Amino acid sequence: MRGYITKRLLIAVVTLFGMSIVIFVLMRLAPGNITDIIFESAGYVDQEDKKRLEVELGIDRPLPVQYGAWMRELLSGDLGKSYHYELPAADIIKPRLPVTLELAFLALAFSILLGVPFGVISAIRQDKPLDYVLRVVSLAGLSMPSFWLGMIVILLLVRSFGWIPSVQYVSPFDDLRANLAQFFFPALAVGYRSSALIMRITRSAMLEVLREDYIRTAWAKGQREGPVVWRHALKNASLPVITLIGIEFAFLIGGLIVTETVFNLPGVARYLIDAIQWRDYPIVQNLVMLIAVIVVLANLTVDLLYAWLDPRIKYGRP
Repeated sequence: MRGYITKRLLIAVVTLFGMSIVIFVLMRLAPGNITDIIFESAGYVDQEDKKRLEVELGIDRPLPVQYGAWMRELLSGDLGKSYHYELPAADIIKPRLPVTLELAFLALAFSILLGVPFGVISAIRQDKPLDYVLRVVSLAGLSMPSFWLGMIVILLLVRSFGWIPSVQYVSPFDDLRANLAQFFFPALAVGYRSSALIMRITRSAMLEVLREDYIRTAWAKGQREGPVVWRHALKNASLPVITLIGIEFAFLIGGLIVTETVFNLPGVARYLIDAIQWRDYPIVQNLVMLIAVIVVLANLTVDLLYAWLDPRIKYGRP
């Protein structure tokens, strides 16, 4: 097990190194840079002033030198300085990060709490009316974009209760009730789509496990439905479900741009679009690297959970 963890960590480091190169190169391949955008918005171009600004920002240096400087700053914990706001990148990212993480965790909680139980119920009630209803609900969740569902929710809330999303972020440490009220509907709108996917995977895995011999033996011995389904069948059917949950969490971290915009949440996903438009390299590079780190850690966590859920898996052996 220790050998497997070491191997996976090395692969993670190599993956992140490759991702850093891709992120760095793609940002520079986009036409224009921060100085072009600044001078274009000002309505004039003074080549001397433009060159002076490029030297000040450090984007006149060769690309390998810029990449090396970014890596040194990143490894030392220094996220650099925002070109657009002329503030440390950490000061811009830090207050926005909890917003996106809270929304992602709440959405994931909704998706698990709705998707797993409904998937199990749909499997044990296969081809019954309840199964058909749950399958339609899951298909609707996969068909509706979360941002469209979010706008429909806002329209219904405004029309029925006169409620609109708060224009200012409320921290859970300041007012927990107001914070949960602010995040409940966007998390539900995002989590509904993920729960639909989790429900369908759970149903498919459960149907396969329920046909196994040891499950039929448990039924033949007169075991109660609850322990057989929830303790034995679900545990053995959980591997693909956990894989999907890990992938969905990584997707949620980077896929909340439109949802944060619709519900007026000042998260990093929403701010990332503005940073890309401004070619604000320190912000974009560090935010995308953060998403890459979360994806790698999510995959590593899923692999480690496999060994705990399935004793037949013996990592680290040839």
